[in-house]
Amino acid sequence: MNKQRIIWLLQMVIFSLAVLFTACRQESEQPILPDPEELEEAFALSNIYMLELEEEAIDDFLQRYAWDMQASGSGLRYMVLNEGHGQKASYGQRVTLDYTAYLITGDPVYSSASDGPLSFTVGRGGVERGLEEGILMLAQGGRARFILPHHLAHGVPGDGQKIPRRATIIYEVEVLEIQ
Repeated sequence: MNKQRIIWLLQMVIFSLAVLFTACRQESEQPILPDPEELEEAFALSNIYMLELEEEAIDDFLQRYAWDMQASGSGLRYMVLNEGHGQKASYGQRVTLDYTAYLITGDPVYSSASDGPLSFTVGRGGVERGLEEGILMLAQGGRARFILPHHLAHGVPGDGQKIPRRATIIYEVEVLEIQ
């Protein structure tokens, strides 16, 4: 159902642009370009609609699996299972995780069991923005579950390997070490 809505929306945008370009060419010798502000507004509205569809899919998922998760201001959904001990991770610290990453469909995409533990410096990129945000809630030994909407994960293009375009990612993590 969600894919059908997205396809319908994209078809409407393409159709509207085609009609606009065709109408402009019939009356004028020189091509008349569409108003950039109108195009920007149309694309902004389509992005808002797609984000709403993704939020709806996440809400459906949470209801189906009865996960009681909190939401951050950025859209990250999180469930801290164990905060760990000691100080929580902070920017500039190197963190090592055991993890499993799934698509919202339940398909596993990456895991420390097959790829080895994940190490990164918080705040320097190299991992999804939503994962960095979630890790800041945990100390060594902490465990959590995160749902990253596509804008906090790999965005529109995906990762070019196992994660498709506009994918919502679910992480189950355990902080092995904070340095």
